[in-house]
Amino acid sequence: MLPSLSTALLSLAVVALPGILAEEQPAAKDVVSIQTAAAEPPKAVDDSSPKSTIFNGLEVPPLKQLTEDDFGKETSKGYWFVKYHSPYCHHCRDIAPVWQTLYEFYYTSAPVPSSKSSLNAFHPFYDFHFGSIDCIAYGSACEARHVNSWPTFLLYKDGVVAKKYTGTKDLQGFSNFVEEILESIRPGSRPKDGVKLPEVGDESVDVNAKPDSPAAKDKDTAAGSAAGEKHNDIAQKEPGSSPDTGPTKADEPTETGKTEKPSRPSDNANPSGTSVRLAAESFQDLVTTTQDAWFIKFYAPWCPHCQMMAPNWEELGREMKGKLRVGEVNCDIESRLCKDVQVKAFPTIIYFKGGERIEYEGLRGLGDLVNFAQKALDVGEEVRYVDAAAFKKLEETEEVIFLYLYDHATTTEDFAAMDRVRLSLIGHAKLVKSNDAILSDRFKISTWPRLLVSRDGRPSYYQALAPRDMRDFRKVVGWMKSVWLPIVPELTGANAREIMDGRYVVLGILSRDRPNEFVGAKREIKNAALEWMDRETDAFRRERQELRDAKQLRIEEAEDRGDQRALRAAKTSRIDMEAAARKEVRFAWVDGVFWERWIRTTYGIAVSDGGRVIINDEENRRYWDNTISGASIMPSRTSILETLPKVLASPPKITAKSTTSSVVRVFMETRKATRKHPYLGSAILVVLLAVLAIWGRTRIRRGRGATGFMNGSGSGPGFFKLDGKDGLLGGVGLGGGGGGQNGKVD
Repeated sequence: MLPSLSTALLSLAVVALPGILAEEQPAAKDVVSIQTAAAEPPKAVDDSSPKSTIFNGLEVPPLKQLTEDDFGKETSKGYWFVKYHSPYCHHCRDIAPVWQTLYEFYYTSAPVPSSKSSLNAFHPFYDFHFGSIDCIAYGSACEARHVNSWPTFLLYKDGVVAKKYTGTKDLQGFSNFVEEILESIRPGSRPKDGVKLPEVGDESVDVNAKPDSPAAKDKDTAAGSAAGEKHNDIAQKEPGSSPDTGPTKADEPTETGKTEKPSRPSDNANPSGTSVRLAAESFQDLVTTTQDAWFIKFYAPWCPHCQMMAPNWEELGREMKGKLRVGEVNCDIESRLCKDVQVKAFPTIIYFKGGERIEYEGLRGLGDLVNFAQKALDVGEEVRYVDAAAFKKLEETEEVIFLYLYDHATTTEDFAAMDRVRLSLIGHAKLVKSNDAILSDRFKISTWPRLLVSRDGRPSYYQALAPRDMRDFRKVVGWMKSVWLPIVPELTGANAREIMDGRYVVLGILSRDRPNEFVGAKREIKNAALEWMDRETDAFRRERQELRDAKQLRIEEAEDRGDQRALRAAKTSRIDMEAAARKEVRFAWVDGVFWERWIRTTYGIAVSDGGRVIINDEENRRYWDNTISGASIMPSRTSILETLPKVLASPPKITAKSTTSSVVRVFMETRKATRKHPYLGSAILVVLLAVLAIWGRTRIRRGRGATGFMNGSGSGPGFFKLDGKDGLLGGVGLGGGGGGQNGKVD
């Protein structure tokens, strides 16, 4: 605030000084008049006029003048190119007409020249906007965004700074920047040779004329026009839009919550049963501007993981003949397309549908790919409606079901937000919706809409504090990810990290070869999990009540003392349960026969001896396989629940075993210490490096060519060989691991 205040005072002095010097001997009354005028707030002198203008015969509304109050709200959606300026900066005054002409030119430009649709407008097509903010009037807003010089031009995307403009501050420089952004938003939609710009201050320009200096751009104008026409066709089919009147109120949902879709996918899916090779133009035409479902692999020919999965991908295309479109993109050739899709490693596999995308992160065997593709097809075009009877039947086959309960007052916007999360659940759980009063009574719902998850009939609820929380895509999906696993899931290569990382895991090591024992052991582990969840819920409630009682006690004490300051502090204090949160405990089981080698080498357990249970702490590379008496932990509710509290005690009452070698264990302990004491950690690191350097030099002097310390089999000598173990979690050495059939190349 101080820099803005000082700048304002200096500017006022500059404005007032010529008037003061012009009068040789002003009267006292005149002096007062001058001082009064100087005290008035400065008036903006650039493009803040509220009047509309005319460009190319079209009315252009005033350029949006952002304020401190509405800046965050206005820029939270879409792209915003914002100018930060001061009315007293001569550079800002010089650039004001350039900025106004740029805004007028793009506001009146039609993305698809041949289209006469009223929806063929710049803002709806690109969701790109221009704005301006006065840093003298709203200095704190500029300071909060670290703008300390004028003029400054920043591009925002969904409220976050995406890029800072650093080019020449003329019409051509601004236009080149805007064209690059528009092309990245809708590839192929911009003219190949660039655009014909008006002169600064002009009120018209020939939009069909070629630019004076054609730009060499790798774009397909025809493809861009086709994409634009398709966009307009889709937009016109949306509920509440018409070619003449524009958007109006959307149609209300039907009794079952159904809403119209903008464009139905075509029926002729993958007729040849092959993986289609896509380029930038065909990707735009076939994927991004349609409602068709696509399963696409982004790869590089030199990538070994891509080469390994190539036969499976070709077979996937044949398996999905007539069902699902399968494609592939060579990122060596289509580097710009892969950059736009944000491909960071090879291979990357993404499922696209109707403008939404979900990255496939499972294994790359043919069965895994086909299974995911089939589940993606089962999602359908909208969230399935169920009544109480259908939901009960669904519970017999599904361990995890997300249920969206609504009533007659639920809006189209609410249904659209829930439709959007469908793709995120592919391969994890089912999402259904209902307005059945029986289900509302069963789950004790009194306000709508509500979202809950039923895991083995046990509900957990999404906590929405306001209506907007039900429409917050990231927040809803984040909650779904935390609860979409069954209460006792099977540990596989696809979900091992999700289950094991960052928590204690009660892991049952079972064998399907003994069916009766297998079923009984799973039942015991699930009963232990349910009872532990009940204990944790009760403990959470007691802890929350204790915090509430403590807050009330502080309020009463402050009232008794008459201390208003302490009373306000006590009343405004929040009960923060996150600060008191303990490390999560999760239950799972693993097929001891299929993963026999990994289990034996990591935990030293042979499944042939019968079912066993271990409690794993992956973060600290340790586990417990014995009770307090020294006996093995068995797959029984009693054995698990008696041992678990003693493991979670601080410090644990049972000695842990390590899943790593002594060298890695020392490294892990050192790393843990450095996080808590950075200076001590730095000193330890320096000493360690010095010792290693001296030791290494001594070894080299004693004899070259000798095998190294702890060196195992392999090519050539080496100083270290950490005995990592391959398996569900990959190598256990420094950083875990790599490779395997599910690896990626950055």
